[in-house]
Amino acid sequence: MRWKRRRFLYRVWRKRRQITLLHDRTRQIDATMVLCFATVRNEMARLPFFLDYYRMLGVGHFLIVDNASDDGTTDFLAGQPDVSLWTTPHSYRLSRFGMDWLGWLLWQYGHGHWCLTVDADELLTYPHADSRSLTDLTQHLDQQGVASFGAIMLEMYPKGPIAQVHHDPGTDPLQSLCWFDAANYRERVHPVYQNLWVQGGVRDRVFFADQPQRAPTLSKVPLVRWQWRHVYVSSTHQMLPRRLNHVFDRQHDQRVTGVLLHTKFLPDIMPKSAEEISRRQHFENSDLYTAYHQTLAKGPDLWCDTSCRYKGWAQLTALGLMSRGDWV
Repeated sequence: MRWKRRRFLYRVWRKRRQITLLHDRTRQIDATMVLCFATVRNEMARLPFFLDYYRMLGVGHFLIVDNASDDGTTDFLAGQPDVSLWTTPHSYRLSRFGMDWLGWLLWQYGHGHWCLTVDADELLTYPHADSRSLTDLTQHLDQQGVASFGAIMLEMYPKGPIAQVHHDPGTDPLQSLCWFDAANYRERVHPVYQNLWVQGGVRDRVFFADQPQRAPTLSKVPLVRWQWRHVYVSSTHQMLPRRLNHVFDRQHDQRVTGVLLHTKFLPDIMPKSAEEISRRQHFENSDLYTAYHQTLAKGPDLWCDTSCRYKGWAQLTALGLMSRGDWV
């Protein structure tokens, strides 16, 4: 594992030339800030709310790589006073889905900071998120001697066809995407990386019922007290060193965990899915996901009789989708 980690770090170092600095505001970063890292492409439907949401939670600075957006994303991010921006025209898939690019930024700017690595369609919530900031959460983790924080990705969707959803850019996507699957999850420990491997949810139910082993992985490690020797292996699902993957305590429920509210299923998923059929940038084996994108391009109805309406973090704790642990 140590040699594998070194190979990943070498890959990160080698891919650093693929990103070009557009706006450098990193001098604003101080030692106490929680930092947010993201790779984006054509996310104007989500970015205004995304930035405001994480500012409200206490993120001090955003370090973002824009992957050849053409919908105004680049100009919008360039105008944000707390965003440092890099651009790249290179392949998202061949950069390990952006993790090589972000790995370099984490290496250069994240050392010693609590670093949140998320996609533009992921909104982190956690126990007491309505009254306690990310700084409060990370201070608790520091006091417990914990260097990483786990979260389950919860797929949010509308009631009715996606094609009929109305969403104004800049507004809260959860106003439209307020339903989720509450109970159809399964988990096992990954035999190599020792992370809890969780699958299920609406994509499993609708798109992968015949091949559940192909369903997306939902468990992530999005928040880490970063050291330069750390590296993500597969998106934010797995890390090295492996001890950073030990973020869930299913037996005693003593570790605080969170949920990433996944706002993927807005109407812009239809043109994005149509584009993805030709670009093939979001999955390692893209041929397996062609039918998935073809279905999404039609704006399907994902709601069913067992769908659950989202009410907040306390509901997710009661359902066992996240834990307060010893943070009360």
